Amino acid sequence: MSRVIAIHSEITGAVAQVSVQVGSQVAVDDVLVMIEAMKMEIPVASPVLGKVSKINVKEGDTVSEGEILIVLEVD
Repeated sequence: MSRVIAIHSEITGAVAQVSVQVGSQVAVDDVLVMIEAMKMEIPVASPVLGKVSKINVKEGDTVSEGEILIVLEVD
């Protein structure tokens, strides 16, 4: 039975890059999203092995700390 894990933004900033698509298989430490804040790029990596089931942001979006960026399905 699968469970879902929400990946949250740890900082307020702009989405510089979305590195995955719905259906993508991801491994631990794969970069899912790159957030730009204070002229730095902060990678948001997967904490688990899973499959991308939902992407809530697109490049250029502004995100707040704690906002759900991506939802993963984990077996």
